[in-house]
Amino acid sequence: MYFEKELETMPRGDLEKLQLNRLKSTLERVYHKVPFYKKSFNMKGITPDNISSLDDLHKLPFTLKTDLRDNYPFGLFAVPMDEVVRVHASSGTTGKPTVVGYTRDDINTWASLIARCLVIAGGTKGDMVQNAYGYGLFTGGLGLHYGAELLGATVVPVSGGNTARQLMLMEDFGSTILSCTPSYALMLAEEGHSQGIDFSKLPLKAGIFGAEPWSRRMQQQLEEKLNITALDIYGLSEVMGPGVAMECTAHEGSHIFEDHFIAEIIDPETGEALPYGEQGELVLTSLTKEAFPIIRYRTRDITSINPEPCSCGRTHVRMDRIKGRSDDMLIIRGVNVFPSQIESVLLEFGETEPYYLLVVDRQNTMDDLEIWVEISPQLFTDRVRGLEDLEHRLHARISSILGISARIKLVEPRTIPRSEGKAKRVIDKREI
Repeated sequence: MYFEKELETMPRGDLEKLQLNRLKSTLERVYHKVPFYKKSFNMKGITPDNISSLDDLHKLPFTLKTDLRDNYPFGLFAVPMDEVVRVHASSGTTGKPTVVGYTRDDINTWASLIARCLVIAGGTKGDMVQNAYGYGLFTGGLGLHYGAELLGATVVPVSGGNTARQLMLMEDFGSTILSCTPSYALMLAEEGHSQGIDFSKLPLKAGIFGAEPWSRRMQQQLEEKLNITALDIYGLSEVMGPGVAMECTAHEGSHIFEDHFIAEIIDPETGEALPYGEQGELVLTSLTKEAFPIIRYRTRDITSINPEPCSCGRTHVRMDRIKGRSDDMLIIRGVNVFPSQIESVLLEFGETEPYYLLVVDRQNTMDDLEIWVEISPQLFTDRVRGLEDLEHRLHARISSILGISARIKLVEPRTIPRSEGKAKRVIDKREI
C-alpha cells in the first residue's frame, strides 16, 4: 500500500531530475533570503549557479548545529515571520535551543510524509492511532498527529507519560497503532504484562517507534511482547521532524523520502563523501522546506545507505538502522563503542531484560566500563552459580564483539530507572 504511489515508486532517473530541480530552487532561495547561507557560500567561492548536477552537492558547505544556535532564534528563516505558522525547538541540554519554523505548506508537506509512514505500517482511515510522543516544542507529538488526521485515522493525543492511563485507553479505545519511543513502548509492555494484559487479544497491530537508536533485537522483543509489527521512524527537528524516513515491513532499512530530502554519507572525521554501503555520518539537505530550508546538515547519526530496489516496491534509498550518534559515541580505551551494540548483545541471551546502563569511569589513567544489566524475574530466583555463569558468558561475548573488556553487574528486576521519553543509557563519570 502507498499514500502517494507515483512519488514513492518513481523511477530513479525521474527522481533524480526532481531532486535537482528542487535543489536548485532551494539554493536560490537560501542564497538570496538567508544571510548565513550567502556568507557561507561566498566563503567557499560558489553561488547556486555552480550547482548543475547532484554530483556538485559536495561543493556546498555543511550546516552544523552550532550554526543554528549562533543564529538563534529566527536567523535562518527564509520567509517573513508573518508566513510562519508554527515554531518548534529542540530540547537541547545546554545553552539556547535550536529553533525551526514552518509555513502552512511546510505543515501540509510534513503531514503527507507522516501519512506515508502510517500507510507503510498498514495504517488506514479506519485506524485508532494512540500517539504517546510528547506534545509541545518537541516535533514528535504534533508531527504524528497531523499525519494521522490527514490519513483520516482517529487520533488519541495522549502524549507521553501516565502509563496506567495509556494502558487503560489502549484497552478501552481499541487502539490499533501505537507511536512513541521504543524505550517507552517497552515500559508499556512490561507494565501491561504485570497487570495481566494479554496483548494478543487487543486490536493493536503496529508500532511506529523512533527518536532514539534501538537495535533489531529490541524490535523483535517489542513485536513479541506487544504482538505487533514494530517499525522504525526517523527524523530530526532541524530537518523537519519525524517522517524523514520510515522502515517498511520488509525490515531491510528505512526509506528516505528522496523527493523531499537528499541524503549523503560522509566520513565524520574528514567530511569526505563515502560510497553507498559504507558506514558514516548521515548528511541531509531539504528540498521542499519553505520557512527553514537546510543545506547539508550534519546529523551526527551513524548509518549507511542502500540504493538497491526494495521488495516493497518503493524506489527511494534505504538507510540502515542508526548505530548511534557520533557525538554520543563512547571511546573506551581507544575503541569506539555505541550503546546499541551492547544492547544487541544483551538481548541475544534471552536471560536478561532489555534494560541496561553503561557506567564509564577512569581508574588512574585507564578507562573503566561497567555494564549494569537487569536479569529476568525467572533467573533472579536462580542459584548463584547460574548468575555467575551468565556474567561470564556476557563478559566473553561483549569482549568478542567490542574488542574491549567490560565488567558485568547483574541487578534485580526493575532496578534501572524507566523512561517515558528517550532512555538514558550512559553515565560517564569521566566528565563529572
